[in-house]
Amino acid sequence: MQGKRPFILGISGSERAGGNTDLALDHAGLIARERGAEFDAIHLRDHRISPCSPCGDCNNRLTPCELRDGMPDIVEQMKRADGILYAVPVHGFGLAHLMQIFIERAGVGFLRFDRPLANKVGGIIVTGRRYSDSSVHNQLVDNLLLNRMILVGSGFPALLRNTSPEPGLNDAEGLDALERMVHRMLDMVQLLKSQEALTGGPVLPPTDRNERVSRRGTRPLANRTQ
Repeated sequence: MQGKRPFILGISGSERAGGNTDLALDHAGLIARERGAEFDAIHLRDHRISPCSPCGDCNNRLTPCELRDGMPDIVEQMKRADGILYAVPVHGFGLAHLMQIFIERAGVGFLRFDRPLANKVGGIIVTGRRYSDSSVHNQLVDNLLLNRMILVGSGFPALLRNTSPEPGLNDAEGLDALERMVHRMLDMVQLLKSQEALTGGPVLPPTDRNERVSRRGTRPLANRTQ
């Protein structure tokens, strides 16, 4: 890849060091580095992340959350990345609690003001035994879309299943989906960077970054003249 190396940031929402989620994220990092990209991983279990407090003013305040923990540093790393890869296990038929707390705090406390992740390339890895991995994946898709990120279709979603008590990348089809997704993420990052270098500006101008602010010059289709 020419020019500055793409930077992919992986964020793991697993409490278990060395488990299926960590193995999957490590494998994604290996692929990214082999492609010449920079890859770094954040393990949420290693950071102090407070759940949303009962202050209740998040929908009204115009400044980031004032709870003092590891969130501001993580958000700054996300802003620097070209692509963000969420990796999370299924717990209790749903999203593991570390990732749930994280996306709540990140979204309401930091990202909703001007959507700084807009036009970054996003990817999702979900690990589980058998059930509810699609539901967890769908929730994270909604989160990435809310943040105006770019999801690159790569065939089947990267859902990796393992019914063994020992961690392992035993799901050949899921592993293939993961690899295809990472390659497509890097391809899109490279395309966006190349186009930006040619035009001197972003491919997708960030003119619509907050759903709470009406877009200028738009009105309902029913009110437009034919």
